[in-house]
Amino acid sequence: MASEHLEHKLALLPDLPGCYLMKNLNAQVIYVGKAKNLKNRVRSYFKSSHTGKTERLVAEIVDFETIITSTNKEAFLLEITLIQKYKPYYNIRLKQGGNYPYIKITNERDPMMQITGEIKKDGAYYFGPYTNVYAAEETMHFLQKVYPLRRCAGHLGRPCLYYHMGQCLGACFREVPEAEYQQQIERIKRFLNGHVDVIKRKLTREMQTASSELHFERAAELRDQLHYITATVEKQKIISNDHTPRDIYGFYVDKGWLSVQIFFLRQARLMKRVKRLFPLVTDDPMEALGTFILQFYSRKDNVLPREILVPAGVEKDVLEEILQIPVRTPARGQKKALLDLANKNAKLVLDEKFRLLELDERQTLGAQNEILSALGLPDGHVLEAFDHSHIQGSEPVSAMVSFLDGRPDKHSYRKYKLKGAVEHQNGADEAANTREVIRRRYLRLLKEQKPLPDLILMDGGIIEMAAAEDVLCNELDLQIPVAGMVKNDKHKTAQLIYGPNAQPIHLDPKSQGFYLLQRIQDEVHRFAITFHRQSHSKNALSSRLETIQGVGPKTRTKLLKHFGSLKKIKSASLEEIQDLGISKTVAQTIKLAIQ
Repeated sequence: MASEHLEHKLALLPDLPGCYLMKNLNAQVIYVGKAKNLKNRVRSYFKSSHTGKTERLVAEIVDFETIITSTNKEAFLLEITLIQKYKPYYNIRLKQGGNYPYIKITNERDPMMQITGEIKKDGAYYFGPYTNVYAAEETMHFLQKVYPLRRCAGHLGRPCLYYHMGQCLGACFREVPEAEYQQQIERIKRFLNGHVDVIKRKLTREMQTASSELHFERAAELRDQLHYITATVEKQKIISNDHTPRDIYGFYVDKGWLSVQIFFLRQARLMKRVKRLFPLVTDDPMEALGTFILQFYSRKDNVLPREILVPAGVEKDVLEEILQIPVRTPARGQKKALLDLANKNAKLVLDEKFRLLELDERQTLGAQNEILSALGLPDGHVLEAFDHSHIQGSEPVSAMVSFLDGRPDKHSYRKYKLKGAVEHQNGADEAANTREVIRRRYLRLLKEQKPLPDLILMDGGIIEMAAAEDVLCNELDLQIPVAGMVKNDKHKTAQLIYGPNAQPIHLDPKSQGFYLLQRIQDEVHRFAITFHRQSHSKNALSSRLETIQGVGPKTRTKLLKHFGSLKKIKSASLEEIQDLGISKTVAQTIKLAIQ
């Protein structure tokens, strides 16, 4: 049920198109949506019953704001911009970039072919996507042999090796007419669009001629090129009657999940398939699919096809207006059969994944919420854990690992070389180490206005937990819960402690929550130890180098940066050390000193 504050805001909603931003208790944007009618759409979240991820979303909403747009098209575009800006937890989000290789013909006076994964608006020709980099490279190498452009740097004043091999038009020593390049580019385009009969006939004639003239090596090379066309370019069955580059979107919805299948049709063949699974928040899967499609083509690594096929119900007019290519729903024939096939594949993938998803959810998100529930905290998404490492108090470091919905979020891991820790007689001051790393971590998040975690876990006991709480509450004015992960005498996870008196928190040792706690404690310990060993190794090497006569700070920096370890310096040759700008005499001194 909506709070009084939300009820007042709901009453003021307009009957206009626009976007809405749902916010949680920390004023973080957790969901962005669009609507033709903001009043009806936003009210539906609070006036209807929900299940699954939508239910969890509504439980977290404490506020929202709306942005009115003039048209539905503007709402579409604004939604994508807001998702990319805020990266809301409950939205379908696609990573920028991807692994789709393309063949590129550069836009310059003397064009050349390249493999690229980055698409730019530079006037170049892009062909793909290909199934993998190897397939793209093999296709390009074949084209460089039969339809050469430029392969050398150009303007060398003499013919290059590629020219003698017949794989360069000669920009190295002459001015190649633009018409000659254009003729080759047109041939390449025809070949990549599936018209291979002409080149097969040409290669067959050349092979027969070479064989009759007893040029058997040349005949074998041409035979291999013909085999490549058959084995790679034509290996897939033709599934379309035309050669229009086309993307086909199929989908299936069940139990609050959306399964999407994309078929890439190129050269009249199915060149690549992409499958994606997302938990649904909106009650309208067609709206989610439309947002997905727009996000998919807003990424920098995608070349638009000449036609997109989508299921009935997707807002084709808006997508077509934004993407500037035809977006259609076929009613019969071969295209309809391909769309049905994509839908069937989407259903198959979702059916196969449900069992694994349920098991994974129990071990990850369910386990995380089990920990939070044991602490008396509401369900959350992000846990951050800290551990320190040192050698009897010297060279202290700290490490932080982040878990998102029970899974390691390695992109968010952080390492810290501690500066202000004061050593005790018996080792490091764990409280000082904790204060420093907690201060540095969360002061930075506050300055950068980034989301805060739902729970902080300290590897250690009461000392670390109290120090963290002191910095958070008294210095940063933050109310983030802090719990301690305590180990037994065998250095294994034993229990959680929490609260003003560091009370032990019961977790069933056989529960998924306890297993997750073990994984978190083991991971933060591993990360801290690994970082400390790396730091100590570099410090030890630096200390060893300082004792060598003639090796100053600049030389030490060069050696540390390039080799990184004593073992690598020992195995390096004198020439490799000299290549760093170190004199032969000093290089010999270094080699003698570290033997």
